[in-house]
Amino acid sequence: MNSKYMPLFQPINLRSGIHLDNRIVMAPMTNFSSNLDGTVSDEEVAYYSRRSNGVGMVVTACAYVTANGKGFQGEFGSDRDDLIPSLHRLASAIKEQGAKAVLQIFHGGRMCPPELVPNGEIVSASAVPAEQGTVSDQDPRALTETEIQSIIRDFGESTRRAIEAGFDGVELHGANGYLIQQFFSPHSNRREDQYGGSLEKRLSFPIAVVDEVKKVVAEHAKQPFLVGYRFSPEEPETPGITMADTLTLVDVLASKELDYLHVSLMEFWSTPRRGVEDSRSRLEIIQEKVGGSVPVIGVGSIYTADDALKAIQTGVSMIAIGRELIIDPDWVDKVRQGKESEIETKLKKDAQSRLVVPNPLWQVIVNTPGWFPIED
Repeated sequence: MNSKYMPLFQPINLRSGIHLDNRIVMAPMTNFSSNLDGTVSDEEVAYYSRRSNGVGMVVTACAYVTANGKGFQGEFGSDRDDLIPSLHRLASAIKEQGAKAVLQIFHGGRMCPPELVPNGEIVSASAVPAEQGTVSDQDPRALTETEIQSIIRDFGESTRRAIEAGFDGVELHGANGYLIQQFFSPHSNRREDQYGGSLEKRLSFPIAVVDEVKKVVAEHAKQPFLVGYRFSPEEPETPGITMADTLTLVDVLASKELDYLHVSLMEFWSTPRRGVEDSRSRLEIIQEKVGGSVPVIGVGSIYTADDALKAIQTGVSMIAIGRELIIDPDWVDKVRQGKESEIETKLKKDAQSRLVVPNPLWQVIVNTPGWFPIED
């Protein structure tokens, strides 16, 4: 290995006692390939197994914690006990390749397609429709306090199932406009009770989920089990989450003794749009704010070994790689073996079988202009 890339391969011990062999994480990516009953498909197992050799940790695609939280066609679930064998199969496939297996859990809230949820009824913090990325013209219904408390428990129950299935941890999906973020956002949360209004009250639901999950881990985990939290630092809507809001969020999360905070970005070096007067990247600002208290995972358009090295030199603890691990599942091994010049950074249209990509995901990739760098 070229010695300059050694920072990517330093081991790290997380607060829970989980040990990672290196600083490279497979980012969570929806693959649209699960079975209709919410179980993991054979194609998915093969896809994850192909990408788990070399990385320190794999974060799965999001699994819905309750039936009315299913956000995508072809998404697997964690909402009932009869799915534990399916989850165990996925965890085992990842761990057999040497990586730690982390189950990302979520509720889609107002972003759920009505046809995927019971009675076609979508729910959120408030009856406010999404402006961007919406899949329905239907307005969501505001959750009652009793329903909110039930969903908080559902996150805990999904965590218990992850423990029983053999995962090494869970990541709470508080990003990308889904339910946890909907409660934090002033755009989607117009409540006037304990779960909304002030910034402090908008934090109530996310923190209650964190507390419930950590309680379940303390009660059920017999060996180290990590808890991470993923968030999107800003929203384009007005009103919407600003960098100032996010710095308050991460400050509170840092006090919760989590194993890591995972920033959701398409571009690692993107800069704030509002809320702070700072020309540095969002990730550098977040790292300065809380990186001394909790490990930060950076992500966004990391393709080459030099991209990853430049990113980790900002001080973040780990680098998550998403699209590039679809393009080249051998990325980590190539860097480790000094073959970084052989890394593929464009997806070849005839490579689906070689790359072990499920057909539903492959069709989305090749039919979504600009999502992936593609060559014929």
